[in-house]
Amino acid sequence: MRIDQINVYRAQLPVKDGTYRMASDDVDALDSTLVEIATDDGLTGWGETCPIGPVYQPHHALGARAAIAEIAPGLLGLEIASIRLLAKRMDQRLNGHGYAKAAFDMAFLDLLGQRLAVPVSTLLGGALTDRVPAYYSLIVGPPDETARIAADKVKSGYPRLQVKISGRNLEEDVAIVHKVWEAVGYKARIAVDGNRGLTVASAIHLDRLCQAIPFVFEQPCNTMEEVATLKGRVTHPVYLDENTEDQNAVLRAISLGIADGFGFKVTRLGGLTKMTTVRDLCAIRSLPHSCDDAWGGDIIAAACVHLAATVEPRRMEGVWIAQEYIEGHFDAKNPIIIEKGYIAVPQLPGLGIKPEPGMFGEPVATYGS
Repeated sequence: MRIDQINVYRAQLPVKDGTYRMASDDVDALDSTLVEIATDDGLTGWGETCPIGPVYQPHHALGARAAIAEIAPGLLGLEIASIRLLAKRMDQRLNGHGYAKAAFDMAFLDLLGQRLAVPVSTLLGGALTDRVPAYYSLIVGPPDETARIAADKVKSGYPRLQVKISGRNLEEDVAIVHKVWEAVGYKARIAVDGNRGLTVASAIHLDRLCQAIPFVFEQPCNTMEEVATLKGRVTHPVYLDENTEDQNAVLRAISLGIADGFGFKVTRLGGLTKMTTVRDLCAIRSLPHSCDDAWGGDIIAAACVHLAATVEPRRMEGVWIAQEYIEGHFDAKNPIIIEKGYIAVPQLPGLGIKPEPGMFGEPVATYGS
């Protein structure tokens, strides 16, 4: 099974029901890049990478497609047998740019799973469950409205809520945490996500003013060094998200003991194969984490769910997918959907997703025959 052709597509994913607001940016539409790999025996595998704008991380859509252009020609004719050898070849073509390589990694695993007639979760070590918990992200908004939405999402079955804060005055952030807690209480686990937007002083103030409310403090400050200074000064567990830009960053955070858990993004860490390494590091230290991504359609969603299914359930913080924020699906027959707060793990070979033929239009780039 050799790589015969690589097609690259662009898909615009408008945000449904208004702007998605975070501390760092407001987003109205997402530019997703899709990779289709065709082999000489007629199989096709799919991968996807979808940065949430150019500010959230050092990733952007044009950069993803430029990186793919450097990598793709060097993959033509290679066997889909050893994922590690394919990763080595990508590194020989381009240093870094893990978020672009992640799309290839997904497609390789999709093809290998189809060839072996097993789901990707099996290739990642084996599923421990047939469904994984989802979590809902409450964007930066007015406290009362945010609390109302939080209560509705808990009623619909979500076991975890992420409350986005920062980018405004501290009083509003404190109010929103209190309002959400009053609305849901112990019915759902709460993560308060600063998206790197708080100063150390503000993070300590918010922690003190919300001391009686049980929540996880996710990425309150911009740098790992700032987060490290919070150790012993805040009462809430602190999770790292944006700072985990690669495997070394995760290892460093674990070694320093500054993270009580993580919000992991598949594409940020370079793909599913690299994610299994940090998954196992966290297992050694009993550190909880999520398995999600910044944005994207059914392909990224399927990848996140397959990986999450291989994590010990007591350490699985949840999976965030963009389904609630975008219209439609890439695969109408086998969509990745949230039902009563949980997502079923795909059982078909590979990722279990086959985009509708022609739905992305003509490729923006084609490599090979």
